[in-house]
Amino acid sequence: MQIDLTGKTALVTGSTEGIGYAIARQLAKSGAAVVVNGRSEGKTRETAGRLAAELASNKVSGAAADVSTAEGCAALVNQVPHVDILINNAGVFQPIDFFEAADEVWDRHWQVNVMSGVRLARAYLPGMRERDWGRVIFLASESGFNIPVDMIHYGVTKTADVAVARGLAKRMAGTGVTVNSVLPGPTLSEGVGAMLAEEQANTGLPIEDVAAAFVKKHRSTSIIQRAATVEEVANLVTYLASPLASATTGASVRVDGGVIDTL
Repeated sequence: MQIDLTGKTALVTGSTEGIGYAIARQLAKSGAAVVVNGRSEGKTRETAGRLAAELASNKVSGAAADVSTAEGCAALVNQVPHVDILINNAGVFQPIDFFEAADEVWDRHWQVNVMSGVRLARAYLPGMRERDWGRVIFLASESGFNIPVDMIHYGVTKTADVAVARGLAKRMAGTGVTVNSVLPGPTLSEGVGAMLAEEQANTGLPIEDVAAAFVKKHRSTSIIQRAATVEEVANLVTYLASPLASATTGASVRVDGGVIDTL
């Protein structure tokens, strides 16, 4: 099976590190012209340059914009007016008890995790429909089904991502445009690594072992009994972004290591 995205332009939000960077890298390796996005102009430029140098590619560029705001999304669309593949990856998470999570916490998660994807889909889907080809993928989470007790606000936003993707898939019915959500489980990204840094320092264990212990304790239904790698998530996203996945739309596709304990 060969994935060839030559001639396609892909935008990956929140892609200066973590899962987003892995997705951008895999899409670029598959031949797509990839736009890396982050909030910081410097970091976005540095990341795009590093990825272009690694792949010896002249088809990697950067577009800095804060997609948590309507103004930031508009600025991003102004910089990148045409895409064939939109990966709504930008997201935040913050463990905090429900009774301590003020409105500002809820609003920040909603704006970054949900509204960024809503606004960009609204901007890019009409062009995809006109060309009769496109891919929109929302990075949701198994937490959208298994709402974490310490991050109810986060879980709610990820449930919303699944719902938006399903609704948009229906809205694009009969076209060559597909819309799906991807549900990672615990994934060893930089963000998760930072969350586990204190535990790693206390134990002296490799970060992979610390992450596996976290999974076994807090996601006991995991079948793989470890955290996924960012590359494992990127592989699934790249497939869904390709012409090979033309009959998959409106789906919430799991790469959760078996955490969600339903058929």
